[in-house]
Amino acid sequence: QVQLVQSGGGLVQAGGSLRLSCRASGRTFDDYNIAWFRQAPREDRQFVAIINWSSGNTAYTDSAKGRFTISRDIAMNTVDLQMNSLKPEDTAVYYCAARLGSFMASPLMFNSWGQGTQVTVSS
Repeated sequence: QVQLVQSGGGLVQAGGSLRLSCRASGRTFDDYNIAWFRQAPREDRQFVAIINWSSGNTAYTDSAKGRFTISRDIAMNTVDLQMNSLKPEDTAVYYCAARLGSFMASPLMFNSWGQGTQVTVSS
């Protein structure tokens, strides 16, 4: 299965932007759906966005629509999450994940995970 290596994240003021990146290691993303999840303290891991590597089709949770953009870079074998107009409630550890088959929003349906990266939005 594919191994995932994340980069990006950090501390930003409300209204600012951050970009997260997820790189495939060991094989390409061919045939995979790649998603971003986030987990705030004392909360369940939540779906943010997903992209199909082959078609480029995407889906977002309602809170991410219009602010976040998930994209793929075929040459670099990476999936990025561009986050704009960040809010304090976006503060969480963000994870990328990958699965074969159809789009899914449940973290239980993903078996490959990145190491996680902290995103902190100050008010």
